[in-house]
Amino acid sequence: MRKITILSAALLAAAVSHASARGQHGMASSSEQMTLPAACEAAAGSMDMSKMMGGMEGMMSGGQMDEVQKGNMDAMMKTQGPMMKTMSINDPDLAFNCGMIVHHQGAIAMAEVELKLGKDAKSKQMAQMIIDDQKREIEEMTARVEALAK
Repeated sequence: MRKITILSAALLAAAVSHASARGQHGMASSSEQMTLPAACEAAAGSMDMSKMMGGMEGMMSGGQMDEVQKGNMDAMMKTQGPMMKTMSINDPDLAFNCGMIVHHQGAIAMAEVELKLGKDAKSKQMAQMIIDDQKREIEEMTARVEALAK
């Protein structure tokens, strides 16, 4: 598997801005359809995404994030470059499978943060189930990608 690189906050912010602008013309962007449960929104608080993305590197290195926040942010940041690459794939089947592989890798990374730092036994159990299921699905999708690429 290729090494996943972390994008700079500025590049990530530009990619998010570009994707948002494209979503306003033509097909609805998936971000417009996604909603969080009210408890998640309340826990996250009010957040200006452009300001957050612009100051990401400083937040991570400047001690403004705790270990949980750093772990989850690192997991998310690692997926951004590869995810953006999958958006440029013309074949819909390859785009789907490649994008889902990256998505599942991000889910595994987040679940690993829960296993390491979480306190709730049920949440940790769910995290382990996610890791097990997502790894199996990554293997299946990787085999599918190899078959489609022939």
